[in-house]
Amino acid sequence: MNDVDRLRRAMRATERADRTSLDLTLVMREGRRLRRRRRLAGAGVAAVVVAAVAVVGVTVGVRPGPPELPSPAGPAVTAPAVRPTTPVAAPPQQEGQPVGDVVDSGIWYGGDQRVFYFVPVKLPSQPGVRIGLVAGRRTAGGKLTSDHLINDVEGNDRRPGFHQIGYDQSGGRPSLTSLPAFGYFVGPAERIVGTVDGRQVTARQARWSEDPEVVIFWFDPEQLAPGVELDGIIARDAGGRTL
Repeated sequence: MNDVDRLRRAMRATERADRTSLDLTLVMREGRRLRRRRRLAGAGVAAVVVAAVAVVGVTVGVRPGPPELPSPAGPAVTAPAVRPTTPVAAPPQQEGQPVGDVVDSGIWYGGDQRVFYFVPVKLPSQPGVRIGLVAGRRTAGGKLTSDHLINDVEGNDRRPGFHQIGYDQSGGRPSLTSLPAFGYFVGPAERIVGTVDGRQVTARQARWSEDPEVVIFWFDPEQLAPGVELDGIIARDAGGRTL
């Protein structure tokens, strides 16, 4: 039962049977009691508000520190340390190993001699091409250096006749290791003759140790300047017939 209900009960209790008058003294006393309780209640609320303001004032007066970051859900991840890398030199490229004997040309560049030899080659789309001819140099200690490689790009590398011919690629510039014109012929050639500017130049030649039908030939640089291409070339057998 609240205060209003008590006041109403007091008013009903003082009513006379004819309901024409009230006990004003009792009503006024209950009214004063109600008003006093409301004042006390109001004072209590005000005190609570003041206390809250005081608490807020104290809180505001404190200088806040740096906000705390939430802890990560998983374990902390540490970035790996960057270590300086030491460059590793690539291994030197191994040159193709000669197939059969290495042919001496008789041409020298200081202590190096011009040599010719075959090496294995592989063209995925041309199974008939398996060898290529190298013009290289050999030191007094026997080390080989490859200068130029020629090989067929189609067909069969053992078909009868002339195959690719190699020329010096320096463009006519003086070189201590100028490359003589060279190539190979398949068949019983005893003499190979080239034509340039209307004159004939006979090549030097040697048979390949792996197949005597394969003839390696080259032209002396003093007779055919390196880089000068032939106008024509023929091979003759032992009887002088053109092959």
